[in-house]
Amino acid sequence: MSRKLYIKTFGCQMNEYDSSRMADLLENTHGFISTDDPNEADMVMLNTCSVRDKAQQKVYSQLGRWNSLKASKPDLIIAVGGCVASQEGEQILKRAPQVDIVFGPQTLHRLPEMLDQCIDQKKSRVDISFPEIEKFDCLPPARVDGPKAFVSIMEGCSKYCTFCVVPYTRGTEFSRPFDDVITEIVELAEQGVREVTLLGQNVNGYRGIQHDGGIMEFSQLLYYVASVEGIDRVRYTTSHPIEVSDDLVTAHLAIPELVAQLHLPVQSGSDRILKKMKRGYTSTEYIAWIDKFREAYTNLSISSDFIIGFPGETEEDFKQTMDLIEYVRFDQSFSFIYSPRPGTPAAEFEDTVPIQEKKIRLMTLQNRINEFALEYSKNMVGTNQRLLVEGYARKFPQQLTGRTENNRVVNFDGPSSLIGRFVDVIITEALPNSLRGRIEPEYVQYIN
Repeated sequence: MSRKLYIKTFGCQMNEYDSSRMADLLENTHGFISTDDPNEADMVMLNTCSVRDKAQQKVYSQLGRWNSLKASKPDLIIAVGGCVASQEGEQILKRAPQVDIVFGPQTLHRLPEMLDQCIDQKKSRVDISFPEIEKFDCLPPARVDGPKAFVSIMEGCSKYCTFCVVPYTRGTEFSRPFDDVITEIVELAEQGVREVTLLGQNVNGYRGIQHDGGIMEFSQLLYYVASVEGIDRVRYTTSHPIEVSDDLVTAHLAIPELVAQLHLPVQSGSDRILKKMKRGYTSTEYIAWIDKFREAYTNLSISSDFIIGFPGETEEDFKQTMDLIEYVRFDQSFSFIYSPRPGTPAAEFEDTVPIQEKKIRLMTLQNRINEFALEYSKNMVGTNQRLLVEGYARKFPQQLTGRTENNRVVNFDGPSSLIGRFVDVIITEALPNSLRGRIEPEYVQYIN
């Protein structure tokens, strides 16, 4: 009988990618089959995030809930990976002695060896080192079930923003060799993948070595990815403003497979706060890049990240952030109240902003961006949108669901034969979190 593996993932898309590779690896080496039910699993795993304090708290809460599982199944293996594991290491075993394996983002490829040692020696194992590119060399070919896939092209970060723990948990920046990236994408396309999202902490800082010793920059890579047979849509995240170039803007203009969507984290509209964050650009420089992208795309959708209530943020600083939002008119945001991360410079900054004021500012920002998003959605009603059909709708299982270029969910009636294909849909209704659409009857007849 096959052993079963349950993985609970916290945090970013990089973690989602890593979790899928862990599942591939353990199926390849130990025959583990993935399950959605931890109660039936022989091994349960947390892939953790330490970017924000609450995510870290969730890890220990989940481990507490798994105590009863371990009590009822003494041979159950509990593993903790990801950024919390990298940051806390042995401390996890002290707070949660039921844990068997602790590993970092760069040592997930060593899971089979650690698992064997844990079982044979009846002893917990910890490995949170940074072997960098070795991780990708040791992983089996990626496997997917669906028309979309993530591909990690670089990891780590060397920017050392004062608020961010990533350089300390994932290491400094390193890029996967160009040949490795393209090989993985070709293999995914052969499995039916039609859309890839390129991942990295600073994805547009990619500098991958080529087989002839040359260096492939990110803007060049995009042309090669888009030329892979079967790949008809390309996304990337997360980018950094100081790594934006004219070549990248040109790539957006020249590559039809590259979506008309840009996620460019700004964090704050105040130059004073940006300097304290060590972001390396001003709000004026950020806006200049936005203007260049919009010259290339008249229908460009822009999303961003914001940290609200950074230590010392004044009402004027927040007003400057809101002024930037009014100018750019973001379509979506990932915005959070600042939480100090242990070991980062900002954790030592004096924080004079009352928590209630931070909450008010966060709500103000989110409400305004939600207004823009709803306006964009309403303006899409009556337009023809190209969707990649992903499967059945979550809330309406009798309908199909797909996403537009600007990443909006559209639910519509159609035959199951459309799953995994691109279709043109007319948007008929804008709802708060999704859109409704329809396919022209003659189009459905043509498909069938």
